Amino acid sequence: MSGTATRGLRDLNLRAPAPLFDRPPAPRGVFTSQQGFLRALGAVCIVLLLVLPFIDASRYTMSIATSALIYVMLCMGLNVVVGYAGLLDLGYIAFFAVGAYVSGILTTVVGLPMWAALPATIVCCMVAGIIIGAPTLRLRSDYLAIVTLGFGEIIRITANNLQITGGPSGIHGIPTWSFGDWSFADGLVIGGIEFPQRVLFYYFVAAIVVLVGVIGAGRLAKGKMGRAWKAVRDDEDAAEAMGINTYLAKISAYIIGAVWAGVAGQLMATHLSAISPNSFQFLYSALILMAVVLGGMGSTPGVIIGALFVSLAPELLREFSEWRFLIFGLLLVIVMLFRPTGLWPSTAILPWLKRQRPVPPPTQEFLSPVPVEDEVPPAAEAVVTDEEEGR
Repeated sequence: MSGTATRGLRDLNLRAPAPLFDRPPAPRGVFTSQQGFLRALGAVCIVLLLVLPFIDASRYTMSIATSALIYVMLCMGLNVVVGYAGLLDLGYIAFFAVGAYVSGILTTVVGLPMWAALPATIVCCMVAGIIIGAPTLRLRSDYLAIVTLGFGEIIRITANNLQITGGPSGIHGIPTWSFGDWSFADGLVIGGIEFPQRVLFYYFVAAIVVLVGVIGAGRLAKGKMGRAWKAVRDDEDAAEAMGINTYLAKISAYIIGAVWAGVAGQLMATHLSAISPNSFQFLYSALILMAVVLGGMGSTPGVIIGALFVSLAPELLREFSEWRFLIFGLLLVIVMLFRPTGLWPSTAILPWLKRQRPVPPPTQEFLSPVPVEDEVPPAAEAVVTDEEEGR
């Protein structure tokens, strides 16, 4: 088609027909919208995090609460790998170990402050994710699980045999976070209220987990990258046929999950002030994966519930002494029998929203046919004339 014909078609100024009726606005209330309810629930959880030290600021409570928040951060990273991208990872604890050991070595051997060790931790976790992910993410299902399981054991055995990692004894005396001449160990007084080290570190961990672990991972899942992850998870061949670079999507999910685990490892090293290879056994990888599956793969509230359940249940059952792990296992079996898709799956709909009947769109009693113009627009005449001249 020549330039005159193209200009003629452009002059037609074709427009899509207007809708026959206005679509009703989406509900925004707390009890009329799924998103509104989740936001309100998140606000309530943040308030509970803020007031917990005012209710009970004992060392035991603050220690358990901080450990539970770190588990939430760790499970949110694994949720990116398993829940969003569909990659079965049985050695995820290896990235947790990389973050803990890198921060421990840089603060105890090199003498860097903890905040200066954070960029090195992120870079090392990204490199570790590329090293293990680049050659192995072309595998699928069971083969990928076996390779990642081997990677987790390699990291643990390597840390157990290197001198710089302290061997079987590990690293001790890891300092807390310090900023200049002030550190969390000095405490803080605000408005006449004294905040000791354990409370300050609890608030610090809570801020990182909420802003980076929960909100950050949730925003990634709703973006273009998150849609690519979910497409690869549902059907990798179909995603590749639609033009998605499946390998790039998988390696990006693996790297992001590694960074989340590395940051959680650095927080845990600060919290415990000592790490050893026994803290990174395969059992912990299984527990983290159990938390993600138990809560609901791909579901942010479900993963949080699963992480809190796995981390707090053994402590809540401590009164039963030797029977607590048996009771914990029975609870897991019961939950998976009655909720096979998780406590809060990603496709869950609130019960009261299921009972609401959808409002049908307004109908029109009579639709007049679209009038047909007998006149040919001047632009169309120009097109016809140009085509006839071409013949």
